[in-house]
Amino acid sequence: MLLVDRDGVIVGANAAARALLHGEGAEPLVGRVAAELLDLGSDPRTRETFREVLRGRQAPLARTRRLKHAAGHSVWVRITVSPVPGADVVLLSLNDISAHRDLQAGLRHLQTHDPVTRLPNRALFFERLTGALEAGAYEGSGATGRVGLCYLDLDGFKAVNDTLGHHVGDRLLAAVAERLTHCADLARHATGAPLVARLGGDEFALLMEDSTGTEQLADLAETVLEALREPFDLSGQLLSVSASIGVVERDVADTSPMGLMQAADTTLYWAKADGKARWTLFDPERNARRVTRQALSSGLRPAVERGEFVLAYQPLVRLEDGGLRGVEALVRWRHPEFGLLTPNRFITLAEEDGSIVQLGRWVLETACRQARAWQLAHPDVPPVFVSVNVAVRQVWDSDLVADVARILAETGLPAELLQLELTESAVMGSTGRPLRALQDLSDMGVRIAIDDFGTGYSNLAYLSRLPVSVLKLDGAFVRGFEDGPGTPAQPADALIVEAMVQLAHRLGLTVTAECVETLDQADRLRRIGCDTGQGYLYSRPVDAQRISELLTEHR
Repeated sequence: MLLVDRDGVIVGANAAARALLHGEGAEPLVGRVAAELLDLGSDPRTRETFREVLRGRQAPLARTRRLKHAAGHSVWVRITVSPVPGADVVLLSLNDISAHRDLQAGLRHLQTHDPVTRLPNRALFFERLTGALEAGAYEGSGATGRVGLCYLDLDGFKAVNDTLGHHVGDRLLAAVAERLTHCADLARHATGAPLVARLGGDEFALLMEDSTGTEQLADLAETVLEALREPFDLSGQLLSVSASIGVVERDVADTSPMGLMQAADTTLYWAKADGKARWTLFDPERNARRVTRQALSSGLRPAVERGEFVLAYQPLVRLEDGGLRGVEALVRWRHPEFGLLTPNRFITLAEEDGSIVQLGRWVLETACRQARAWQLAHPDVPPVFVSVNVAVRQVWDSDLVADVARILAETGLPAELLQLELTESAVMGSTGRPLRALQDLSDMGVRIAIDDFGTGYSNLAYLSRLPVSVLKLDGAFVRGFEDGPGTPAQPADALIVEAMVQLAHRLGLTVTAECVETLDQADRLRRIGCDTGQGYLYSRPVDAQRISELLTEHR
């Protein structure tokens, strides 16, 4: 305890105060200015409140200060200032909280550092990142006001844990952490070295505050990759490991912790997808495409329920006389944000998330109902068949045979007026359930066509054992019939097409040529013996009303 007069001068001190501040045998505290000794004038608010207490006003004051002991070490002290009633002195109580502060510091270190690598953990990393991105953090400092991040993941680390055990994996992580720390020291600049943190598992981050641009981050990423190429010697056991790194660098004002981490995570994924053991720089255009892809993927199922899909129909024409033989149903997505989308924008996404089953069922039902409507509206014209594309997942994830049977029964469309198209890679080699489904559909009277024939496996021996009735030749062969801009004619294509047509006819199959765009192509296909053609020479995909007009003209 200390007694201080109204002028702020110490007039009394007990032995505990002398020992706390100066140690045994030190010079007395009496006569010293309390505010200077106890650092009570360092901030305006504390200084003014202390003066109020000295003047006799009841102004409670308690402060924690780190004071310098006469022996050289620091002491954390909790200071409480209280007026003494009826006296011209003020009492200052000093409580040594150094042990408590040390305990708090130790606990915080445990909370903010990874026990395996002893690096800052995810919590401390985000604390530093948030501070680095705070508004005004770099104002008036002459700094760049930019921040950079290298977000890395070890390639194949799971195999180390699975084969050698987690204890070896932990030692490898610790060794990686040492090399990353060394790389950060090499990259030290005016405001310090990058922060190296373990975010969890085998993921690490190097945070570059006040970065000077993407070149600086690229150099850091390259240094890290080079450092990790050297095998790790773990007690005589040599292990090699590589890393994939996502690099993001941007203005502090233009980002947030969440935005920076999302960009880094996306870029790390690109580095993995591009072949691993490399760094990749964030690309806004590539990210925009990814965001669009994600938006399309998440909106597929609701879009079917909202009726956002429509069908267009492209004529299939007899090459012999130009008559309309059938139509192929092509799905389009009237997206409320991106406009009218063709199948190449969303079919792959639908196959990935399984929504192709729901979408395919809608396409099949809509196309069959429309084909039946044409048949009823034009009874004096030979009916046209409708060809519908089917994905392999529709065969595996749904009862396609039951769906087709139900839809034909509900719409009244004869089975022979429905053609199902599957890609060559999906049909060739089909066994088990897919093959049984194709056989059941064929037995029902439905035509089975192989789409894009000639680009996949082309297992002609297997072809004879499949319940297929139509081959659709890939447009690449047709385009090779004649010279085009930058694409000279390929005589071999005509020979290949002729051979495939002859083989198909020997097997009792009909052949449709895709992408017929010129009269010369149509004429050569006709001479070769191709049965039907499809392409812009005859018509682009059109709506159902235009097909009705074509049927009327044909009549």
